[in-house]
Amino acid sequence: MIASTSQQSQTPASATPTITKTLHHQIVFIGGGSAGLTTASMLLKKNKSLDIAIIEPSHKQYYQPGWTMTGGGVFQIEDTVRDKKDFIPRQATWIADRVVKLDPDRNAVATKEGILVEYDYLIVCPGIQLDWHLIKGLKDAIGKNGVTSNYAPNYAPYTWELIKNFPGGNALFTFPNTPVKCGGAPQKVMYMADDTFRKLGVRDRTNVMFLTPATKMFAVPEYSAILDKVVAERGIDVKFRHNLKEIKGETKEAVFDVFDDSGAVVDEFTHKYDMIHVAPPQSAPDFIKQSPLAVSGSAYGWVDVDKYTLQHNRYPNIFSLGDASSLPTSKTAAAARKQAAIVAENLLAFIASQPLLHKYDGYTCCPLITGYGKTIMAEFDGYNGTVVSSFPLNPVKERWIMWMMKTTGLPWIYWNRMLKGEQFEGDYIKFMQWRQ
Repeated sequence: MIASTSQQSQTPASATPTITKTLHHQIVFIGGGSAGLTTASMLLKKNKSLDIAIIEPSHKQYYQPGWTMTGGGVFQIEDTVRDKKDFIPRQATWIADRVVKLDPDRNAVATKEGILVEYDYLIVCPGIQLDWHLIKGLKDAIGKNGVTSNYAPNYAPYTWELIKNFPGGNALFTFPNTPVKCGGAPQKVMYMADDTFRKLGVRDRTNVMFLTPATKMFAVPEYSAILDKVVAERGIDVKFRHNLKEIKGETKEAVFDVFDDSGAVVDEFTHKYDMIHVAPPQSAPDFIKQSPLAVSGSAYGWVDVDKYTLQHNRYPNIFSLGDASSLPTSKTAAAARKQAAIVAENLLAFIASQPLLHKYDGYTCCPLITGYGKTIMAEFDGYNGTVVSSFPLNPVKERWIMWMMKTTGLPWIYWNRMLKGEQFEGDYIKFMQWRQ
């Protein structure tokens, strides 16, 4: 993918709020989403006496992989959300506020409501920021007149409205020129839409297009090859090296930059749409971009950590995981779960002045829905791009059983095991796992 060096923050740098209260906790989490709740639960399973605070503004916990299923008409959006309070560990302190300033030299963070939270150890996992503003016209167009995205819960139901009522025409699906959470999501909804168009009898008068700045369908060659076959069999028009830069809502046109092999913009491509599913550009939250924790010189602002230990490269009492970290692997819930175990073990070792012996190997998983009843359980080592599997089955195949795992098994595991810090299920059947 082509990295932008001119990306600007969505909001100006936040001024330090007036501090009205100061707190201190041994371990402070920035973010109480999937990564934060899982790691906090794992730490407290190992040591109930730890003093943990979780700074998290949202009172809702979302199963974000379910938004794709909502856009495909399989789930209702209500199926993907629970109350946050039911998943905050009992022993932890929940600070329902938003971090706006990081001061790692003073071991402190400031919140929007004026609380200064001091810490001995910090775990940064606030999730990813959706930069809708980087596509001209998108913020005004999204959610109406055929423009949608499964990357936000308020738009995913509209995706299904568009798909199930589609009369035919141009159906566009885009991928941005930034890293994103769940990199397979823009394709998954496209395959379900294609299935639905066929069922409705409108596929023969529909042009389904996938436009991406990438040069292949997927980063891992084995999975990319099977997706090549899927799009060829379905007659989907794939345009590589195309990056969406503008939505013209009034005329229902999408404007793309076209890149050459070196990543330089060499042309502009405009196409009419009747519906368009947009995956927005994404980055670390602005308060991280504007802090000493970010990777130096990066437009995306990821938290700068060692890719094996997940310890910050300049502040040893800080760890980071999940979508906002600099870890060079796909940003998925499965990756965050594996990372959580590493952070928990290494933080406890650091507190005890012991070596950090646990290493993250880049594992991630992206269940690739290729149609209703068909899923490729794409597990892989993101650092080396090699195929792995937690099951006694070759993962490089479309399977009905993996569709059932995606729609039934994984949501149950998320709510009942992952967020509660339970051991990864694949560890129990290691002796049975498929190997190349």
